[in-house]
Amino acid sequence: MGAKPKSGKKLWSGRFAEPVSELVKRYTASVGFDHRLALHDIRASLAHARMLRAAGILTRGDLKAIERGLSRISKDVEAGRFRWSLQAEDVHLNIERRLIDIVGQAGKRLHTARSRNDQVSTDLRLWLRDAIDEIADLMRKVQRALLDQAEKHVATVMPGFTHLQVAQPVTFGHHLLAYFEMFERDRSRLADCRSRVNVLPLGAAALAGTSFPIDRARVARELGFDGVSANSLDAVSDRDFAIEFCACAALAMVHLSRLSEELILWMNPRFGFVALPDRFCTGSSIMPQKKNPDVAELARGKTGRVAGDLMALLTLMKGQALAYNKDNQEDKEPLFDAVDTLRDTLAVFAELIAGIVVNVSAMRAAAQEGFATATDLADYLVKKGLAFRDAHEAVAKAVRFAEGSGRALEHLPLAELRRFSAKIGSDVYRVLSLDGSVASRSHVGGTAPSQVRAAIRRARAALRRT
Repeated sequence: MGAKPKSGKKLWSGRFAEPVSELVKRYTASVGFDHRLALHDIRASLAHARMLRAAGILTRGDLKAIERGLSRISKDVEAGRFRWSLQAEDVHLNIERRLIDIVGQAGKRLHTARSRNDQVSTDLRLWLRDAIDEIADLMRKVQRALLDQAEKHVATVMPGFTHLQVAQPVTFGHHLLAYFEMFERDRSRLADCRSRVNVLPLGAAALAGTSFPIDRARVARELGFDGVSANSLDAVSDRDFAIEFCACAALAMVHLSRLSEELILWMNPRFGFVALPDRFCTGSSIMPQKKNPDVAELARGKTGRVAGDLMALLTLMKGQALAYNKDNQEDKEPLFDAVDTLRDTLAVFAELIAGIVVNVSAMRAAAQEGFATATDLADYLVKKGLAFRDAHEAVAKAVRFAEGSGRALEHLPLAELRRFSAKIGSDVYRVLSLDGSVASRSHVGGTAPSQVRAAIRRARAALRRT
């Protein structure tokens, strides 16, 4: 079977006169976190070996031995039986060392025409590509949950806010569709990011390419890459794809955080707009009445964590000269964390959103506060021929009067309303009602129930297409 490496001997140690210290081994080892790349490493190694055989670089026997050994290792990894060793530094050398243990010399030939530099970039891209696909699916689930809730509340009136002050009436369905649009942009960004992730660096070797007659396009086809990297130096040193994903993830988490903040506010008894399922809340160790929106709060907090992952990668790359540097070992933990955090948050929110119970009467009562239909009165006067600035001034005075008398605009008698403009007629009360207000915004993107229904239909069609 051929000579095996001595226990503890590095596969690259021939150049060195003394062994690496135990402290340095612990400090530089990455196997504690990069072992999650194992199956992708095996997949890429199999494609590389088959290409080497097709190019006449490996014998048929070598390929069969490598395939047999990697198949066994793959099964051990999937079953949790594989023994990871700090001595072998990282996922790549752990697998290679075990392959050599199993198949001997053939295992030593696998690394022909590649380096760990292009190997790790390939593995990371394969892993991230799968993660993006999983996250996109979870994002669709969140979007479907939003659409299902929006469909139930197409005509449920609530106050729309600016500056967290009552502004104009909207429907709850319309409000939820705003988040659908945010996540739709997130999915689009992820799809765009995926196209840049899906480029094969294998074949760049350490930094300059290889003198062996390799077929990079063949490997790309087998692994499902859209193409190969155009420059070997860039191929091994590029981490733009990881940074870009973390930017996408950070923005998606910002959207989840904004939704979390609203759920937290709406659940507060002062709002009382929604109730969240008990399984997404916790109690207090001292106050028995408490029902805390911990999941939403934690998602809000974890957003900072993902933003930190993005900043860590930007800082990691900013001072690196070409080509590969050991710094890049630090790319994985922030990337893994961003993926894990976004994936888990989306999975939770798909269920949480589906379980929201809406207090329709509380929303409507809140919309009746704060003179939410004042803009409708101004628009009414403009339609009667008054210039908008004059209409704005007249309504502002009417609001001040109504506020001073402790009444809503729609409760003022016609005679009192006409004190602010002679153009006001008895038909004014139609525009001062909440339902009349939302129904009047009947254009694409507006809050009218008819438009919300149409928007839901378009959104469902978009999800089916992508």
